[in-house]
Amino acid sequence: MIRRLLSLVFALCAFAAPAHAKDELVLAMTQTPGTWNPLISSMLAKSLISNMTARPLTAWDANWTLVCLVCSDLPTIANGKARVIDLPDDGKGPGKKGMEIDIELRDMRWGDGVPVTAKDVAFTLEVGRHPQSGVASSESYKRIIKFDARDDRHFTMTIDRVTFDYNSLGLSLLPAHIEKPIFDANPAEYRNKTAYDTDLTNPGLAFGPFRIVESVPGSRIVLERNPTWTGEKAHFKRIVVRIIENTAALEANLLSGNVDYILGELGLSLDQALAFEKRHKDKYNVIYKPALIYEHIDAMLDNPLLADKRVRQAILLAIDRKAISEKLFDGKQPLAHGPISPLDPMFSPVARQYPYAPADARRFLDEAGFKDVKNGIRHNAKGERLSIEITTTAGNRVREQVAQVIQSQLRQIGIELRIKAEPPRIFSEGLNRRNFGGLAMYAWVQQPEGVPRSTLHSDEIPSAKNGWSGQNYPGYRNAQMDKALDDAERELDEGKRRTLFADIQRIHAEDLPVLPLFFRVDPFVIPKPLKGVVPTGTLNSSTLWVEQWRWEK
Repeated sequence: MIRRLLSLVFALCAFAAPAHAKDELVLAMTQTPGTWNPLISSMLAKSLISNMTARPLTAWDANWTLVCLVCSDLPTIANGKARVIDLPDDGKGPGKKGMEIDIELRDMRWGDGVPVTAKDVAFTLEVGRHPQSGVASSESYKRIIKFDARDDRHFTMTIDRVTFDYNSLGLSLLPAHIEKPIFDANPAEYRNKTAYDTDLTNPGLAFGPFRIVESVPGSRIVLERNPTWTGEKAHFKRIVVRIIENTAALEANLLSGNVDYILGELGLSLDQALAFEKRHKDKYNVIYKPALIYEHIDAMLDNPLLADKRVRQAILLAIDRKAISEKLFDGKQPLAHGPISPLDPMFSPVARQYPYAPADARRFLDEAGFKDVKNGIRHNAKGERLSIEITTTAGNRVREQVAQVIQSQLRQIGIELRIKAEPPRIFSEGLNRRNFGGLAMYAWVQQPEGVPRSTLHSDEIPSAKNGWSGQNYPGYRNAQMDKALDDAERELDEGKRRTLFADIQRIHAEDLPVLPLFFRVDPFVIPKPLKGVVPTGTLNSSTLWVEQWRWEK
């Protein structure tokens, strides 16, 4: 009888075991960043990991709703936590309008037990504003002209203008108690000496559900549960992220069981996912998430061969983007006609569009002075050969295929395209320093109704003078575009703002400093036992909610 009772108890215990009994999750992605500091450089690979170890003040969730992550309540004009104010007269004319925003921080702690406080916010702003710090874009930090902390968790920021997106505060915090002594010692060298790169496993760098405990550059990042995390407890005790830069090798590792899940934002290509779903849909759920991910080609406008917009227009007219989408992406990736996605409320259909028209492309090249054809390649009156280099990320099979198709299509109109594939880290560093000679193919991840100021405004051209801050890598300058971007930010009326966004798209389509290709659809190939992964389709990735991920057998 005792043995039977014990057997029954053991059986009940077995049935009562938690569904998420898997303690370790092995992930994979295709890139590793050059720096882990959240303010320096912009790489999706970095944000996918840092979203597990920290949180921005606010973020866009899967429903494209702005939510607080580090703050307690989203400040709005309606709840009185955001106010339009008159700024003091600066002596150059009548006083301007600005905004005051009140923030209350949640009760959160860095991994070494030190509370996250207003001091961290103040220090982050200090780094962001410093001309030598090397942040990706300093504009948003410079707009905050006053910072008043009432106590450790309550502060007010004064912004030097009124904007419609005043409460979209995607500020990534730095731990002042660790980073401030390094920064104060030499701001110009901070980007090279930040603890995020010299002491990445320091628990004081994390206040999210996980912290980094091991990092092998180019190979893996290991994260474990952060014991000081004050939010929902993560289901997994440990997450291993493997770096596999070749997309073909990704699939092999998934099928062999070396990897549990490939991050959808930076993993399998769309054509791989389509084929994979046909073979393995019994074991995996495949979600095709339309995203605000803008695949495009930057044109280096300092290059004399690309300075004439007719050359850039000819290049776009000669690329059969529709055929590329149908052949490589099963028609699932919509063509891009500019930086604003058709999914975005601010999209305008009236801007100029460029169909596949090689005859028009040849005419434009003739008009731009490239009439003389020798051995199939055009030359101008100076004898300069129309030969251009395109740089992209190595290991991404689809991107390399697209580059080869474009190379073939441009050859048909007399343009020689030389393909150069670089490791993602090297490619990113080259972009940040504007160190590419002709064309650069990559993607931007955006937020809903985001004004593309950092990529198109003339103030955002990176240079040694501004510490390589800004993301206008082509070096685009147009006073009309600058005004449209500035006005769009400041316009609170949605209807009027829509008109200004239409102007941005119209001017962009005429000048083409950037050649639009596609708006990506991200494939999420999720093993059926893995629950809680919700694609967002925006710059705020699914890993921001990693504590909800669980394994249910």
